[in-house]
Amino acid sequence: MSANISTKTFDFIKKLTKNNNREWFNENKNLYTESQQNVISFLEELINKMGEFDEELAKLDPKKALFRIYRDTRFSKDKIPYKTNFGASLGMGKGSQKGGYYLHIEPGKSFLAGGIYMPESSVLKEVRKEISLYGDDFIKIINNKDFKKHFPELDQDDKLKKVPQGFEKEDPMGEYLKLKSFIVVYNLKDEEVLDENAAKNMSEIFKVMKPFNDFLNTPFL
Repeated sequence: MSANISTKTFDFIKKLTKNNNREWFNENKNLYTESQQNVISFLEELINKMGEFDEELAKLDPKKALFRIYRDTRFSKDKIPYKTNFGASLGMGKGSQKGGYYLHIEPGKSFLAGGIYMPESSVLKEVRKEISLYGDDFIKIINNKDFKKHFPELDQDDKLKKVPQGFEKEDPMGEYLKLKSFIVVYNLKDEEVLDENAAKNMSEIFKVMKPFNDFLNTPFL
């Protein structure tokens, strides 16, 4: 099977979105298996290309990088059983202690992301310290022309209203210290996902994120 993301994979996600129940899923398990394999093949190519600029990534197993499609509904009011996307963590996930990369495939809602998402408090504190101490370096990275073109701003979700305790209220990096995650996002059009050069193109966008991740990881080297 081609390493490109197939239109059949998009079709499966669209069908699942309309029929998000166990009966339909079990009857169409072959569509899921085919789509899952398509995404794994794509990830293998993407990881190989990303390994050219980050050798740590070259060690990733594409099967393990792909999130399960089954939703954990135990603590959720929303009881639909399946996710309507394929998500892959390339060294990034909730509570992760390292800056990494993430790929989200969903018709009309696909995106690439990078950084640290909701790290535990001890990690968050170290990253904030690094930003406070080396603010000029941080600003230089996020204001880089190529970076700014792809990622005009950092994700602002769950931002604190005040500069956190332990930092000066007037800290010049105060607005960044209020963040609980340090994330950049690049939204993908469907045609970008389905493009025959998608793995190469996505790898190049992820490469633009690398200095940002390297900065976030500096306190833990």
